[in-house]
Amino acid sequence: MRRTALKALAAALAGAFVSLPLYAQDKPVEVEFYYPVAVGGPITKIVDDMVAAFEKDNPGIDIKPIYAGSYQDSIAKALTALKGGTPPQLAVLLSTDMFTLIDEDAIVPIDSLAKSETDKKWLGGFYDAFMQNSRTGGHVWGVPFQRSTIVMYYNKDLFKEAGLDPEHPPATWDELVDYGKKLTKKDASGNVTQWGVKIPSGGAFAYWLFQALTTPNDAILMNEEGNQVYLDKPAVIEAAQFWNDLSAKHGVMPRGTVDWGTTPKDFLEKKAAIVWTTTGNLTNIRKNADFPFGVAMMPKAKRGGSPTGGGNFYIFKSGTPEQQAAALKFAQWATTPERAADWSIATGYVAVTPAAWETDKMKKYAAEVPAATVARDQLSVSVAEFSTHENQRVTKTLNDALQAMLTGSKTPQQAMGDAQREADRVLRSYR
Repeated sequence: MRRTALKALAAALAGAFVSLPLYAQDKPVEVEFYYPVAVGGPITKIVDDMVAAFEKDNPGIDIKPIYAGSYQDSIAKALTALKGGTPPQLAVLLSTDMFTLIDEDAIVPIDSLAKSETDKKWLGGFYDAFMQNSRTGGHVWGVPFQRSTIVMYYNKDLFKEAGLDPEHPPATWDELVDYGKKLTKKDASGNVTQWGVKIPSGGAFAYWLFQALTTPNDAILMNEEGNQVYLDKPAVIEAAQFWNDLSAKHGVMPRGTVDWGTTPKDFLEKKAAIVWTTTGNLTNIRKNADFPFGVAMMPKAKRGGSPTGGGNFYIFKSGTPEQQAAALKFAQWATTPERAADWSIATGYVAVTPAAWETDKMKKYAAEVPAATVARDQLSVSVAEFSTHENQRVTKTLNDALQAMLTGSKTPQQAMGDAQREADRVLRSYR
C-alpha cells in the first residue's frame, strides 16, 4: 500500500514538473550581434533604436549589439572570438568576407535555416547585384543589409565658379579629366588649394575604388568561385594607368594616396570639387554640406558601372538552434520593405529590395532626395565586389600594388603584374 502511494506521488510530481515551463524557456534568447561602425554619422544610435523596436515586437529575443570598429576590426574580432570559443551569433560583416567565413567554418548557409515558402520568397526578394556577393556553391551565405555602390559627389557651386554646368556632372573619363582641370585651383605660389578630383586609395578600400575604374573599362577582376583573379589583363592595366594619370599626368588629383576616411571631410570643406565614395555617406553629406551638391554614377569608359559594396548579415554556426532562429528572425525583420526603407533613409545606404522602394515613405524620400536613387539605378550595371578565398591577403596584395603605383614606386604594368603573381601563389591551393 505504501509502495503504491509513493508511486502515485511520484507520478503526480512528474506530471507537475512536465506541466511547468522550464526556467530556461522563460528566459529571452540572447543573440550577440557584431556591428561595424565604419561610416560617418550617428549609426550606433540608429542601430540601438532598431534593436529596441525589434525587441518590443519580439519580447522573447534579446539582441545585444557589440560595436566592433571598422569592418576590418569586426572580422578580426569575430574570427578571434571564434577561435576562443565565444563568437557572436549574428554579425554584419563585409559581403566580401563570405569566402573567409566559409573557409573558417564560421557560418551556416542562410538557406539551410530559411526553408519555408515565405522564407524562400524573402531570400528571392533582394536585388540580384547584391546577391552576387552573397551566394556561392549553390547556397546563400549572407543577406544584404547595409549595401552600397560607389557614387560621385560634386559641388555645384564650384562647378558654376569654373564655368561648368552644375546639372551636368562628368559622364566619361575624358570629361572627368577636362572638368578636373577646370576645378583645380592654385594660389600665387603654385600650391593647390582646391583639387578637381579625389578618389580614395589609402587604407583598406583602394581595391574597391579601383573597381569603379575597371568596371567602366569592361574588366572583371575575379571569378565567381573566388579562386582566380585577372589583375594583369590589358583592360585592368588601362584602368590603373588612367587612375595614375589623374595625378601624375593631368594634375587634377593629389600625388600619392588619398585617405578614405577624410575624403568626405575634404569635400565638405571644399578642398575637393569631386569625390568618389560610398552612397553610405549620403546622409552625412546631406546633413553637413553648406552648399548644393549633386550625386552621379561612375563616368564611363566603355560602359557604365560600379562594384557593389557594404555589409551582409551572417549567422554563425556556433549558435544554438534557438539563437540561429532568433538571428534569422532579426535579419528578416530588419530587411522587410518598411524597415529597409527606414534604414536607407536614416543612413544613405541603398534599400536592398525593390519592394522597399515601393513603400510610401521611400517614394516620398526619393522625390525629396533624388540623389538617393542614383546608387539604386546604378545596380543594373553593377558587378560583384572583389572577393576571393584568403580575401584579406589577396585584397592587401592588390591594395599595396595600387598604392605603390600611385606613389610612383611602380608603373601600372609592374604593379598589376606583381599583384597577379602574388595572388596566384596565394590562391593556387583553392583551384
